[in-house]
Amino acid sequence: MPILRVALDIPLPRLFDYLCDDARPADIGCCVRVPFGHGEKTGVIIDVAGQSDQTPGKLRQAGGILRELPALPPDWLELVTFCSRYYQQPLGEVVAMALPPYLRRGKLPVRRKEKPQETLPPPVLPGLLPEQAAAVEAVTAKLGQFSPFLLQGITGSGKTEVYLRLIAETLARGGQALMLVPEIALTPQLEGRVRTRFPQARIVSAHSGLAEAARARGFIAALEGQVDILLGTRLAVFAPLPRLGLIVVDEEHDASFKQQDGMRYSARDVAVWRARQRDVPIVLGSATPSLESYYHASPQSRRYESVLLTRRAVAESPPTVHCVDTRREKLQDGMSARLQKAIGERLARNEQSLVFLNRRGYAPVLACPACGWVSRCRRCAANLVVHLADRRLRCHHCGLEAGIPHHCPGCGNLDIHAFGRGTQRLEESLAARFPEARILRVDRDSASTPAKWQAVLDTIHEGRADVLVGTQMLAKGHDFPRLTLVGVVGADAALFAADFRAPERLFSQLMQVGGRSGRASLPGEVLIQTEYPGHPLYQALVDHDYDRFAQGQLDERRAAGFPPFTFQAMLRAEARQLDEALAWLAQAAGLAREVLASLPEGISIYDPVPMRLYRVMSLERAQLLVESASRPLLQNFLAAWMDKLYALKPRSGLRWHVDVDPLEF
Repeated sequence: MPILRVALDIPLPRLFDYLCDDARPADIGCCVRVPFGHGEKTGVIIDVAGQSDQTPGKLRQAGGILRELPALPPDWLELVTFCSRYYQQPLGEVVAMALPPYLRRGKLPVRRKEKPQETLPPPVLPGLLPEQAAAVEAVTAKLGQFSPFLLQGITGSGKTEVYLRLIAETLARGGQALMLVPEIALTPQLEGRVRTRFPQARIVSAHSGLAEAARARGFIAALEGQVDILLGTRLAVFAPLPRLGLIVVDEEHDASFKQQDGMRYSARDVAVWRARQRDVPIVLGSATPSLESYYHASPQSRRYESVLLTRRAVAESPPTVHCVDTRREKLQDGMSARLQKAIGERLARNEQSLVFLNRRGYAPVLACPACGWVSRCRRCAANLVVHLADRRLRCHHCGLEAGIPHHCPGCGNLDIHAFGRGTQRLEESLAARFPEARILRVDRDSASTPAKWQAVLDTIHEGRADVLVGTQMLAKGHDFPRLTLVGVVGADAALFAADFRAPERLFSQLMQVGGRSGRASLPGEVLIQTEYPGHPLYQALVDHDYDRFAQGQLDERRAAGFPPFTFQAMLRAEARQLDEALAWLAQAAGLAREVLASLPEGISIYDPVPMRLYRVMSLERAQLLVESASRPLLQNFLAAWMDKLYALKPRSGLRWHVDVDPLEF
């Protein structure tokens, strides 16, 4: 009798065998309902075999193959198998994560009738600058073969227009295009622009903000070849596209492409592997490429082909950048006199300003100067943030809320203070300083839903806001023609962070947010308030010299043995007590050394340590770092190590996972 080998959403690195009378090889990739424990689960058939390693008498009968659902193609199964192997995640969990929830449960969404497409005149295409034309020509020449490109273009250089031209060429050749963006907020804006450019194309969006049925319909449409262009966030990298001809990853440096729970995959890296698998070109675009991609495109590596856009497509030149030395200039409500004067000048000229502070809420902490009480979260190793608008204290890690006390809970002192500054406090200060101005705060609190976010964007574009107070939500992907000033507040807080990636993130963030100014005919200006105006990072920003900054960072990382010159994996454990997590990691380290005895030298194993944010949701967290200068050697080690770790029975309540190529420490 045929044996079904089924991938189930179970945290075990194995497939599960079931009997099935009518199974045939064509059923590989189909969903199937099977008994599991005292209930039933839906899984995906990975293989149809003639025999099983399990005792025949213990095999159970499959409940039924769901042939009414489309079978997943071999290339898709190959993709999830690669992810399972590389990221050391059970195949069943990878399959479940990559499928829309509807299909994961074995449900078929109701198909909707497609609206008849209107016959529209072809759009008027903007002219291309010579560098844009050269970029389009370079990638077009490689259509039909694997070729990775790093499109490094300054903000406002017209990278999106290059993407659209390449998509048009791909569609003309009968192919499908996959375009990834880092955040949901950017998807509707981009979708509107793509639909305007390709009115006759079948376009589908894929992101977690969609309803389950809509996600499933889009997935099936892509699988059946009924989609021309698929736009989405990181989960869209798993969309099945039988005629895939081009992959574009916009803002490829963005950390949002890295999943931080479940299978901790990088959608950018998976997209590169998929491009190789399907023999298609991939374009990684950014004004501030990740140092990994930058190195791959360097003369030292040449894994990627470098394409540069050094001129703005509309504005004559990038905005001028100045550092405001806050050691010599007294701040009023967190703002220098120079910044306040610049805002006043823009108000007089009916132009928009953006004051950037990447910290939402009113203040980072509430404290008592008499006894030292601090508003700490009881579930996390973090402070409760003051949200004065609704008089709440909130933890930005676990969501715990509490009311703002009228007196100190420790000593009863009535004189308790909010220390530090968030976007709400900055908004309050600006409203007091410029009472005639229309102040608009843009952060996760004010734009918590897609509808609110769209309303915020409409307000800005329609000129109903004079001064924006924003976080990184405004740092990328937006064109505001009247925005001519960006003021940066509180940048120094990230300058000397313990994380070796902090300078890279800070530079990218500041260059991206600075690039929002002066994107039309009006000149732009960026004012960065800092106590370290001579710091190389700020000097590179002033000179718009990303190459100098990146090369300096790569030199430091090479000397320190950090990525991209080494490859890392992080084993993390969380438990009710920190000692439990550390003890389990110590056991894991012992097993790792046993594995190393049979492998060539070149693997470094570090001692278990608490994570920087060592408590989240009442769970204590610790980690163990493993690294090597050889990716294949690290992968071989991880595969052998994982076998031993799954056999290591943790104490009740302890959870663990492995993060390959980690971004967080």
